[in-house]
Amino acid sequence: MMARQGMDIVLVHFDNRPFTSDAEVDKAKKLMEQLDRAAGRKLVKVLVPHGATQTEVAKNCRSNMQCVLCRRTMFRVTERLARRYGAGAIITGESMGQVASQTLANILVEERATALPILRPLIGLDKVEIERIAKEIGTYEISTLPGLCCTIAPKKPSTYSNLGSALEEEAKVDIEALADDEAAGAVELE
Repeated sequence: MMARQGMDIVLVHFDNRPFTSDAEVDKAKKLMEQLDRAAGRKLVKVLVPHGATQTEVAKNCRSNMQCVLCRRTMFRVTERLARRYGAGAIITGESMGQVASQTLANILVEERATALPILRPLIGLDKVEIERIAKEIGTYEISTLPGLCCTIAPKKPSTYSNLGSALEEEAKVDIEALADDEAAGAVELE
């Protein structure tokens, strides 16, 4: 949607292996290629190693905060990548309330991890509306391919976090160093 508005886009996928499968990375690459076709041009594609950070957070932080801390780390890394590529905003595919990390309380905590504006073109759409758009641009069939979801996600993730709790948990690890490592390990895909 944003590429159709003329924005230059850098597609970023966070690789959660070993907590997901190779099939998920393959699926992400196929989705990125389809987004090239939908945008009518070749987009920059970046793969970020995220598994080591997930391991460190899982070992040291409250499990119910895993998803919120994951998203906060993703925003930190994406901000670093934005500087590398000269991007002025982060664009996500979030839809309000679809998953635990997308409740209003959690979104407010997560976005505080970056100074960049976060654009959410799908935020008010429901699942049916999003599926319609995915079918129109050719990503729906790819996204429904078999794969292993993130296995490190807690059984009962927090749906109502606050910034103080997130900062308290992040203080248990060197979150900035973890984000630096992920950004340094990011690779551009063909």
